[in-house]
Amino acid sequence: MRTFIKGGTLVSATGAQPADVLIDGERIAAVVEPGSAALGEITADEVVDAAGKYVVPGGIDAHTHMELPFGGTFASDTFSTGTVAAAFGGTTTIIDFAVQTTGAQVRASLDSWFAKAEGQCAIDYAFHMILGGVDDAALKEMDSLVDEGITSFKLFMAYPGVFYSDDGQILRAMQRAATNGALITMHAENGIAIDALAQQAAERGETAPINHGLTRPSRLEGEATSRAIQLALVAGSPVYFVHLSASEALAAVSAARHEGANVFAETCPQYLYLTLEDHLGAPGFAGAGYVCSPPLRTKHASHAADLWRGLRTNDLAMVATDHCPFCMKDQKELGLEDFRAIPNGIGGVEHRMDLIHQGVVEGQLSLARWVETCATTPARMFGLYPRKGVIAPGSDADVVLYDPAARQTISVQTHHMNMDYSAYEGFELAGRVDTVWSRGRKIIQGEAYLGAQGHGQYLKRGLCQYLR
Repeated sequence: MRTFIKGGTLVSATGAQPADVLIDGERIAAVVEPGSAALGEITADEVVDAAGKYVVPGGIDAHTHMELPFGGTFASDTFSTGTVAAAFGGTTTIIDFAVQTTGAQVRASLDSWFAKAEGQCAIDYAFHMILGGVDDAALKEMDSLVDEGITSFKLFMAYPGVFYSDDGQILRAMQRAATNGALITMHAENGIAIDALAQQAAERGETAPINHGLTRPSRLEGEATSRAIQLALVAGSPVYFVHLSASEALAAVSAARHEGANVFAETCPQYLYLTLEDHLGAPGFAGAGYVCSPPLRTKHASHAADLWRGLRTNDLAMVATDHCPFCMKDQKELGLEDFRAIPNGIGGVEHRMDLIHQGVVEGQLSLARWVETCATTPARMFGLYPRKGVIAPGSDADVVLYDPAARQTISVQTHHMNMDYSAYEGFELAGRVDTVWSRGRKIIQGEAYLGAQGHGQYLKRGLCQYLR
């Protein structure tokens, strides 16, 4: 199958320019100046008129949690439903987190994630590995997994008794990463202090959802981020901070990067658009729909403005979603009497490209930076470039036709995620996905899903390309 996309504006991490794109099978065959190739020479099976639209590389969401077990339930999106929703939003690759809980074996845990995803995904996928217990066996497994294309490992400074690693364990894992080339990804919140604050709030009878945020202050994210950076510097290891939400944490990352350290971070749309007061503090139990960790931050500080600035300056490398959806009914409701029992997570894999494009519309980012933060940098950060993240000859034909003139309103009534509410209900956005190709196969056209369960392939990843 050969597809010729003509008349559009090709947007890459380096800029935007008119260009025509030829897809041959699963790969990009050519990128040419408009009109430089006669249609007879192209011999395409399908010619797509992209006039007035952006032609961008498929998005890469490097932080998802499909089917994640949490708090006695599971994330409501399966690899099947979640990847279809991602495709509707212009994302053609996810990197999900395989989970080793404390006491389990790393290999067995990873194999269970392969079993969940195999034959289910609508788009391509890869895995990070969560280390729920850092011991000699886990450290040895790190080496073998790097050889197999699992080149990033997540540690938690939060959730004592579940995922938590102490400073000594973190240091040992970072030391191993310094020798095998892996990238340590870090959930940086001071979980020991947070648990004490949460217990005190519960004892005072302060059990509403907003207390989830009030007991996880931004200073404790900043403190943990600073501490993890120091451990990485001692170990000689790179470190990548997931879902960075707070000005204090960003300041620590910025300072380390200014000194030339291999320190990187992502943020998520919820921290750019949602707030503690308006969403987590919504009347009644509605705020439970916005419980995530780190929590939404107060609108009375400069957190969101600082995060947008961090995206412009590259102190924040990219945008992921931390997609971890739970329904209100029977899932978020587990915490009706105690905010500590509300499953942590917000669904957003379908809306990332649109929400960050809104930043372009509002003057927060350039078009090139939109593509860079949503596609190109994730590919380079996590060893998928140039197969992914760019429209260039030889790259996978993961292509999104994006209509900047279209308008949409986000709603639970129209989204494709397996959730009974939307964290972005009523958001009116400029721009929307028109058509999506995954490895040359058209899988989205307007409101129609044309893909197939099992089309997505597992991706063996290389090493991070940003290490200095």
